[in-house]
Order: sequence, then structure tokens, then C-alpha cells
Amino acid sequence: MTSIVLSPPDRNEILRYMGTPPEQADVGLLSVVDICSAQMLSAIRPRWTYRLSPVRFEDAGIRLDSGLLLPGRSLKTHLAGCDRVVVLCATLGAQADTLIRQAECSDMLRALTLDCCASALVEQLCDRAELYLNTQFPGCHSPFRFSPGYGDLPLEVNTTLLDWLDAPRTIGLCATSSHLLTPRKSVTALLGLSDHPVETHKRSCPGCPAYDGCQYRKSGGHCGIS
Repeated sequence: MTSIVLSPPDRNEILRYMGTPPEQADVGLLSVVDICSAQMLSAIRPRWTYRLSPVRFEDAGIRLDSGLLLPGRSLKTHLAGCDRVVVLCATLGAQADTLIRQAECSDMLRALTLDCCASALVEQLCDRAELYLNTQFPGCHSPFRFSPGYGDLPLEVNTTLLDWLDAPRTIGLCATSSHLLTPRKSVTALLGLSDHPVETHKRSCPGCPAYDGCQYRKSGGHCGIS
């Protein structure tokens, strides 16, 4: 898979993940953010992989050429007008989780900051993977990437998607018995492709139908859509 080199995450984005308006951050907090950002960037081992599949729209959901059914109405609506889908997954590696856990033993502010740095970096990794895919499928149009756990697409499909991508072997990305990703700072996503412009929708955690019971939010992560 094509290597992706990440840049230091945007300071304001890290503060947003921390729930702190950038204009309210003092010099001390900004220093912690900068130190943790450099530490996390140095520790991670970003990796990603993908597969392309035609899609078939069925009453119960979207079916890939592998036979896998991705159930629910949300993804069907999201992919309306698309005839293919890229299934991708990306991870920062176990090193990110280790660095956060070590900090939790002694400094919760540092642990929180490292966690938010990692969230910003895995989003950057997905953005750069998407830019690469744009070069592989020139002229195609896409709605935003859509992850299991968003809308009514269940987390259960994570396990099957990772197996189909051979992700446990190729990039070390697996799913737990509750279908959460491990390492934790990882994302699975679907990116629809169309030869003509398609309708796009606003993406947000608060706008997600699964917001109240989202397992990603409860575990301190996110599904990668915002």
C-alpha cells in the first residue's frame, strides 16, 4: 500500500477535540498541545489499505461483489447515484494506544491531549488516503466517506470488512468481540464513486441517528466521519 507521511496536526483541531475553544487556550495548554503533538507524530506507524467493489442496491441495503450485505437505509441513501464503492481502513498503529495508556498512569491532561492528537492524526490519514484515491479514480465524484456505526449501518460489519480487506494481516487492524477497532485510533470507511456529480450531505456527529448510543463516543473515539 502507498505510504502516507503525516504532518503535525492542526493545533486548533486538537483543541476542538479537547472541547476547548482555541481563543480560550492559555500559553500553558498550548505548550502541552505542541509537545504531545510532536510525541504522537513521532510514535505512530500509520498504515492503510483498500479494495474497490461494484455495488448492488437491494431492499435490505447495499451488497458488495463479495456477497457481503451492508444493511440499512442510511448507507443506501448516502450512496445514491454511485455504482462502485471503495472500502478502506486506516490505523495509526498500536504505538498510539500505548502512548496514551502510559500517560493515563500519571498525567490525565497529557493523556487527553495525546488522545486528541491521535484523533486529529487518524482523520488526517483518512483525508490523505482519500486524496490518493482521487488520483486513482480521476473524474469520479464521491459523497463523504461513511463508516460503520454512523446512521443505521451497524458496527458488526467492521469485522467482516476487515476480513475482506485482509487488514489483520496486512496492517495489523482487527476488531474486538464488540466490533470496535483495535488499535483504537483506526477507521473503517466506505467511499462511493460515481461518474457524475452526486448529492452530498452535511456530516456531523450530532446529526447522526446513532449519536446517543454511539459506542465509538462511549469509548472515547469516533467513527471517522467528522
